[in-house]
Amino acid sequence: MDDDASRQVRVRFVTKLPPPLRAQPTAIAVPAELSRMGLSEIVNRLLLSAEPDHQAQPFDFIADGELVRMPLHQFLLAKGISAERVLELEYVKAVAPKKQEQPLPHDDWVSAVDGSNPSFLLTGCYDGLARIWKDGAVCTQVLEGHRGAVTSVSFINKGTETDGSLHVVTGSKDRSLRLFKFDTSVTMGSPKQIGAYKILPGHSLSVQSIAVDPSHNMICSGSWDNTIKLWAIEGSEEDGDAVSVKKRRMNSDASEPEDSQLEGSASSTFQGHAQCVSSVVWPEQRTIYSASWDHSVRQWDAQTGRETWNMSCGKALNCLDCGGEGSSLIAAGGSDPVLRVWDPRKPGTLAPVFQFSSHSSWISACKWHPSSWYHLISSSFDGKVMLWDLRTAWPLASVDSHTEKVLCADWWKGDSVVSGGADSKLCISSGVEIA
Repeated sequence: MDDDASRQVRVRFVTKLPPPLRAQPTAIAVPAELSRMGLSEIVNRLLLSAEPDHQAQPFDFIADGELVRMPLHQFLLAKGISAERVLELEYVKAVAPKKQEQPLPHDDWVSAVDGSNPSFLLTGCYDGLARIWKDGAVCTQVLEGHRGAVTSVSFINKGTETDGSLHVVTGSKDRSLRLFKFDTSVTMGSPKQIGAYKILPGHSLSVQSIAVDPSHNMICSGSWDNTIKLWAIEGSEEDGDAVSVKKRRMNSDASEPEDSQLEGSASSTFQGHAQCVSSVVWPEQRTIYSASWDHSVRQWDAQTGRETWNMSCGKALNCLDCGGEGSSLIAAGGSDPVLRVWDPRKPGTLAPVFQFSSHSSWISACKWHPSSWYHLISSSFDGKVMLWDLRTAWPLASVDSHTEKVLCADWWKGDSVVSGGADSKLCISSGVEIA
């Protein structure tokens, strides 16, 4: 018998979970060949001995700041930890979806999704429409007017309502952004068709990405014309908007079309990228990040338009998001199967601090969990959505609910993952427990 596999390791199980899931932190000897499933079985037995009504569940284990994703004897060897010491294992609930909800059908590719509102989902589709979904189940509003595929969508006032309404912005291959407002008091029946109250033209090629600033007063957009444009939201519904506007009759089949629309212009344009600006994020009031097919991630001063940081990764990039500790880490993916994470606070090096390479095709989207420093998701043209934890290089879970390439993904309500793809459906994977 293999000597490593026959020996034992002394461990102590500890946790920050509430008392019903808290085992006695006594050092015990366990077989060295055990991995997370075997360790999980032991913890469940300990919990069952203290509480006969305990329902077994899977756990993950953290030792020395890393998730244990291999047999204990291999983990000790890889980390240079003596087998003579008592290994403290912190156990946490395993992070993986427990349920696949009924998918939401669309008429074409689902290219964009925003899950920042707990009551509504916002999706964009290649049929030129954006849709509002109440409680992730019923389409209550259809946002009309774009003359090309909708490539990006965002709630403007996020989880908060203003006078019983929510404002959203959409970007499209028709080179424009559009602002919409919808009533949150939903009546069942056929979806209500809504036209934009303001159109923001100005890009010379397709709008690829949009982001709203933290104060919800400005929007930035990235385009295939290689530029980033900023747009003011304040006063958007008033004739006396500070932005130069003109009224235009609306050509729409909406059931209750507005008599007129405002048309605004960009307040500023940032130039510097040499190819398509594929993704923009606005995590802090004065800071915008952009990713491009020119292989670079750039940081911009939102007030001056000055580029303050530039990093090249050697790959055309499709997506970008900021998160992690202090929202200071940058995750990006693109024209290879690797999701990379950088820390701009570390000067003198442009090497990623984390790399995740379990996808088998291009990465289309990435998104940090809104309240966790460690967790993020990625979607790929390989048809999968993967959940990641910075403390291990292996995915926590791989969601295979799509039959074709996945184009967008987001977190919803903190415990669900939503994703849209070329199979013309939005999938919802729920029951993701993140402590």
